[in-house]
Amino acid sequence: MDSIRTVLVTGGCGFIGSHLVRYLVQSYPEWKIYNLDNLDYCCSPRCLESIKNSANYTFIKGDISNSQLVNQIFDTENVDVIFHLAAKTHVDSSFQTPAIFQHVNTHGTRVLLSAASQARHKLQRFIYVSTDEVYGSSVDEVFDESSPMRPSNPYSASKAAAELLVRLYWENYKLPVIITRSNNIYGPQQYIEKVIPKFLTLLQMGKKCTIHGTLPKSRHFLFVDDAVNAFLMLLEKGIVGEVYNIGSNCEITIVQLAKELAKMVQNVPDAELNNWLEVVPDRPEVDIRYPIKCEKLQQLGWKAQVPWPDGIKRTVQWYQDHPDFWSDTP
Repeated sequence: MDSIRTVLVTGGCGFIGSHLVRYLVQSYPEWKIYNLDNLDYCCSPRCLESIKNSANYTFIKGDISNSQLVNQIFDTENVDVIFHLAAKTHVDSSFQTPAIFQHVNTHGTRVLLSAASQARHKLQRFIYVSTDEVYGSSVDEVFDESSPMRPSNPYSASKAAAELLVRLYWENYKLPVIITRSNNIYGPQQYIEKVIPKFLTLLQMGKKCTIHGTLPKSRHFLFVDDAVNAFLMLLEKGIVGEVYNIGSNCEITIVQLAKELAKMVQNVPDAELNNWLEVVPDRPEVDIRYPIKCEKLQQLGWKAQVPWPDGIKRTVQWYQDHPDFWSDTP
């Protein structure tokens, strides 16, 4: 990574992006870190308050689908690396406005790919952050990187379509792309529409956790620091043109998650935990679980370092210390 000088992060004011940007700015003072973000409802510059005045950091407010802006960035800055995280990600919303998800997630990715492939300065890496949801739901099957994509909602379909574009630019133009597909990433500063901060916010207000439907859905949870370390490992050792799963062994049912958080936040005794659950109508399509294998990434030397008890404790503590962080959002 010695030859890297300029890094562009899209969606750097979002949950995962802000953790990545902070790490890059603080760990590589000799690099220039650019953050392109349109400050959508689930993003906030407050996530980067600690590094906003750093000499090696520049924030650019704008949309990844704005080809004029994106081309200008590549014309004026010798971008070596792109971490492309900007996306619409809330599954519930994707059923209501699928065209917006397609525009941002798929068309926006095409704009970036086009600009990167035509740039005068040769790009070293284009790391596209996708999701385990492109595999679709599973009961018994465990997905590896060769498993077919079978997305089951507009969000995951738009991410799968973007992946196909990323592959096209590798195969046709040899743009040095790497695709990641990770389990559910959690941690401090995540917007409150996602399941862990949503439950924590409800519980802090003395309200019940809302459970979608009655099917026993579960998710694998990965702490955000481990995800950032995986991205950096792939930057250094990942093979271009390849897909890498970023997986976690921590699988928890949504019901059990709600009960665990109720005990941590409200100190609810076991006999009363069911009183803090409320079943609400399910989504049009239900994904039971997304188990993935990540031996391919582990062979490069990556391993999740933050166990669930530590990660969830740190997360709960942050939301307790910052109850109003997202209070001024729609």
